[in-house]
Amino acid sequence: MFRLLCSLGLLVCLAVATPALALDPPAGKVVLTIRGNVAQTNAADGARLDMAMLESLPQQELTVHTPWYPQPVTLTGPLLRDVLSLVGATGQELKASAIDDYTVEIPISDTQDYDVIVATKMNGKPMAVRDNGPLFVMYPLDSNPALRTKLILDRCIWQLNAIVVE
Repeated sequence: MFRLLCSLGLLVCLAVATPALALDPPAGKVVLTIRGNVAQTNAADGARLDMAMLESLPQQELTVHTPWYPQPVTLTGPLLRDVLSLVGATGQELKASAIDDYTVEIPISDTQDYDVIVATKMNGKPMAVRDNGPLFVMYPLDSNPALRTKLILDRCIWQLNAIVVE
């Protein structure tokens, strides 16, 4: 009986010490890591997503004039709020980082107030790093002229590769 209770106690300790990983591991190259206040993970340091995982979410298309391109561009990708929902993110703020270590703070309320997307494609094609890809956070600048501020443009982070949810 003592041996059985010890075994059960060990199993309980292991279950508590090793949380279940809710997300499938990425099959392809990791393009986005989300850490911090996330409930669903697939790695010890948070959630690691590949392009297929992002493209499996409902896709939005946004045609927008930006200061970075001479002509309007059409960006396609999931809503940032859907990406956060996928990993069970809770908090008030996102610290988004790019490949070149540029970091910007994005209030989570922006993801509810506006249809902010994580673009995976530009004009129907995947974005290479040299074209500000592979991921580009974009606000609906043309549908809401009030968003055409320096603050919001700074939040349109290209070459996104990491988010910390606080």
